[in-house]
Amino acid sequence: MPEGKTTEKILNSLAEFADSVSKQKSVSFFEEEKSKSVTDQFNRLFGRQKPVYNLLGGGKSADVLLWRNKKISASVLTAATAIWILFEWLNYNFMTLLCFSLAVVMLVQFVWSSSSGLLDRSFSKVPRLVLPKELFVNISISVGAEVNRALQFLQDIACGENLKQFLVAIASLWAAAVIGSWCNFLTVLYVGFVAAHTLPVLYERNEDQVDNFANNVIGQLQHNYRKLDAGFLSKIPKGKLRGKKYE
Repeated sequence: MPEGKTTEKILNSLAEFADSVSKQKSVSFFEEEKSKSVTDQFNRLFGRQKPVYNLLGGGKSADVLLWRNKKISASVLTAATAIWILFEWLNYNFMTLLCFSLAVVMLVQFVWSSSSGLLDRSFSKVPRLVLPKELFVNISISVGAEVNRALQFLQDIACGENLKQFLVAIASLWAAAVIGSWCNFLTVLYVGFVAAHTLPVLYERNEDQVDNFANNVIGQLQHNYRKLDAGFLSKIPKGKLRGKKYE
């Protein structure tokens, strides 16, 4: 056999071997990436699969909560803080604030209409405050839908057979009642409002660290529960209820 053909066969075999090795590496790389993505998806907090933006419902509300537009989010949070300061620190009540606001608006309109002749303005240019009807309709529909959803959720838990979920719901309501005894309803609403405008965006920016920390805590709690169950709970005798037979 000529040396040229032998050398050509050797080079072809080496090329085929290198090609097969590269294919195996690429396949293993893709499998590793796939398994890594599955593991990351499994380790997400509460087993979520959707991004935080979709979990918040998307749209304008999610944009505000996740600070997509910093000016709007800051304005909403500032307005809520101002309302809380007025009612909580300055001891204003709703009726007092409403009457003062209406008096200021009427005073501005009176001065504007009285000075219209001096400033060459017509009476029709006096600013008028008109709230659209759709605003009240949308608010009532949204509030009613959320209330019905919460009631349905609690009733599903009460009528279900998941004892663990039922106990968690009872403990959550008890904790909310205790927190409500420490402060008034307005403060609870304000704290929840601030948490809704800070926690989601902080979680979105540091979700990997938060998920890893939460999984470690949950794993440690499960480990302690297994130790408690093996050392104490499993040794508690469990009696069987037997109905009495009457002849």
